[in-house]
Amino acid sequence: MQEAHPPQGMTYSQAGVDVDAAARLVERIKELARATHRPEVLAGVGPFSGLFRLSGYRDPVLVASADGVGTKLKIAALLARYDTVGIDLVNHCVNDILTAGAEPLFFLDYLASSDLSEEEKTGIVQGVASACQAAGCALLGGETADMPDIYGRGDFDLVGFIVGVVERGQIIDGSTIREGDVLLGLPSSGLHTNGYSLVRKVFGVGLGGDPEEERARLSRTYPGLEGTLGEALLTPHRCYYNELKPVLGRLKGIAHITGGGIPGNLPRILPDGLAARLRRGSWPVQPIFRLIQERGKVAEDEMYRTFNMGLGMILACAAGDVEAVRSQVPEALVVGEVGAQSGHQRAIID
Repeated sequence: MQEAHPPQGMTYSQAGVDVDAAARLVERIKELARATHRPEVLAGVGPFSGLFRLSGYRDPVLVASADGVGTKLKIAALLARYDTVGIDLVNHCVNDILTAGAEPLFFLDYLASSDLSEEEKTGIVQGVASACQAAGCALLGGETADMPDIYGRGDFDLVGFIVGVVERGQIIDGSTIREGDVLLGLPSSGLHTNGYSLVRKVFGVGLGGDPEEERARLSRTYPGLEGTLGEALLTPHRCYYNELKPVLGRLKGIAHITGGGIPGNLPRILPDGLAARLRRGSWPVQPIFRLIQERGKVAEDEMYRTFNMGLGMILACAAGDVEAVRSQVPEALVVGEVGAQSGHQRAIID
């Protein structure tokens, strides 16, 4: 049997990877990244690795995290909106290291796709760069990979890696939280980046059905929503770094309310033997959450285990520091307190 050979003249571009387009994209990304650079950046996008000089700290501890945007990307792809998911990615990662009291230093992103245009990729990285700039974080480098046959046409994935720093003596880890401490909540901007697999099933979008029908569902308006359903679902993940930076010295613990909701995240900062008790109704729950609950007939407990339910961050501080924190962070609401654990639950919402 004669062995089959590929036709003469086959190119990488014909296989689905355009090297020339990738080179053009890198040049555009360089410009976006340059606007985020801090004085410590010695080499950014271009070389095989980024270089960052750490200085000005007595006893520095590096704080790192990695995360993605999840299936919120399906909504973005369906609506051809690529300018917000990069913001989601950076803000999620900045918030994660903020829970330790860390200053964000530099960020790297990984964008893998099939058949995304140069403009669409640039739009995603523009979102990354703008969020980095807002947080004072350098976009140091990353990877943009064309992966035909791994991803379907128009599909993509987006992952971020962040490194920050905190003085060893200023690490916030929850270890000093005591019974009687107060819990303050900061409002979320909506779903942030969690619960979208459930949301897509509730509304029948991003499931591989007829794209026009799914886009029509996302273009609907509902009472209480500012704009369309699609706009509400693509509202970017909020970053809390700049507003919390002035009060970090007064905080004993910071919980970023992401996947797993309040019950899955708040106990992570509590010492053994302590539990958090939150008062239902002490913070506003945005209309998008009630819409999801009603349309999907989702149980209340399931809502709180899946979504942030209106709280993006929960802070723990001494009762005597509450007014000082709230004077600098006016949006912070008293939502509960820390008490002794009496059962298996460590986050009770009454």
